[in-house]
Amino acid sequence: MNDQRRTRRSRRPGSGERTRPAAVAPAYVKRQIPYFEFLNEEGLAKLEDQADWLIEEIGLEFRENPHALELWKQAGADVDETRVRAPKGMIRDLCKTAPPEFAQVARNRERSVRIGGANQVFAPVYGSPFVRDLEGGRRYGAIEDLEKLVKLTQMLPSLHHSGFVTCEPCDVPVSKRHLDMLYIHMSCTDKPHLGAITEKSRAEDSLAMARLLHGEETFNGSCVIMGNVNTNSPLLVDKVVTEAIEIYCGAGQGIVVVPFILSGAMGPVSTAASIAQALAEAMMCCAYSQLVRPGAPFVLGNFLSSMSLKSGAPTFGMPEPVMSNYIVGQLARRLGLPLRCGGALTASKIADAQAAAESADSMHSTALAGANFVLHSAGWLEGGLCTGYEKLVIDADRLGAYQVLLSGMPIDDNALARDAYDEVEPAGHFLGCGHTMRNYQTAFYEPALSDSENVESWEERGARDMQQRAYERWTQLLQDYEAPPIDPATDDALKDFVARRKSELPDAWY
Repeated sequence: MNDQRRTRRSRRPGSGERTRPAAVAPAYVKRQIPYFEFLNEEGLAKLEDQADWLIEEIGLEFRENPHALELWKQAGADVDETRVRAPKGMIRDLCKTAPPEFAQVARNRERSVRIGGANQVFAPVYGSPFVRDLEGGRRYGAIEDLEKLVKLTQMLPSLHHSGFVTCEPCDVPVSKRHLDMLYIHMSCTDKPHLGAITEKSRAEDSLAMARLLHGEETFNGSCVIMGNVNTNSPLLVDKVVTEAIEIYCGAGQGIVVVPFILSGAMGPVSTAASIAQALAEAMMCCAYSQLVRPGAPFVLGNFLSSMSLKSGAPTFGMPEPVMSNYIVGQLARRLGLPLRCGGALTASKIADAQAAAESADSMHSTALAGANFVLHSAGWLEGGLCTGYEKLVIDADRLGAYQVLLSGMPIDDNALARDAYDEVEPAGHFLGCGHTMRNYQTAFYEPALSDSENVESWEERGARDMQQRAYERWTQLLQDYEAPPIDPATDDALKDFVARRKSELPDAWY
């Protein structure tokens, strides 16, 4: 009986080692399907009116940066100490000079991405102090982990952008770690990346290294690096945000500003009010970026989470933040601004069924909502406190499926396959016909990690679950990794800059 099963399996298409050639992945997703419109015109207008009311009547605090307050005064805003209010229409008018779509140029030009419009760019988890894998368990992130995670991002074609803080390298002083992180992103991957924002000089270091990597001419004429920063909700824009905007946008580079709102804590408990607050905060920051430099690339962000009102813990993949993804997508398109929201988010501690369900709901709404730049697309665990190695490759596998979905369904002559019906009689089969043989290598998305074979075949291969298969995949990817070529003179210049700046900075761990 077992021998018969083996014989039957060996004759099945796709059994044994895969011989399908690796597909050449696009540098980013060019969306070909409609957006999911969740809210009607009346609802959208109410949210916009609420955001305008917050800006005009309540105002936002701009603290710790007198220069920002002076710019607002010169623009005609009402500045009362550190509270900034603006008349209706002023902020929207300022936002109009931000480009609806722009390119971020990568070291490898073929990997450059377009952000905005109908384009969608996926980047890994950002900001986790801990990492986890099946062998090493949960631990503080180290510089070795960051390097491995960046190398994996390079190897995973459905991750288009390497982000920046894929994990915090907690074994390197805070005052110096941004330099090591930047060098790893600039040398271990040739995909686009972000820079540091936590302190003004670190943002300046990021731009200085980007100049060395890309050259002065490309740097001055293109967006080659972006910063990602959060407002201090509710309704507070501190100097970390304004200085990051001034450094990045002042040099013609991009900025992503994301209100991070836990409804019931940093915003009202109602989802509608929190969405409107996020819109007001992001619009004010966009307007400020355009005061600094009209035409500077800006990405409007939204990170809205529900929370457990019993414990205060954030929850992910729940219906309220899923709704917010759809609605903020509609609001961003009405403003004509690129959008960042969502991701493969979960509160689960490991890559289990909870992680799968919550991440699927969160990422599916992110994709259908039209988010143009998606941090946390892969690897997020534990409410963002932990980067999972297995989770990274599992999520990336699903991102490949989203890419197929977002690209739409071909309806050309080949897709309609009339020649196949000429060849195959009724009650026949299409397995060996010419149309199938021409298209079988590219007809369907083949996930690298899913096991679709029968249970006997699965048991013969060790009855491995998804986490075990993912562990084997990322370890193999690291073994197969080859560093993308970099000009030796550029590499030397980057190393010299890192060494010089490190010698100038004292060790500091906070």
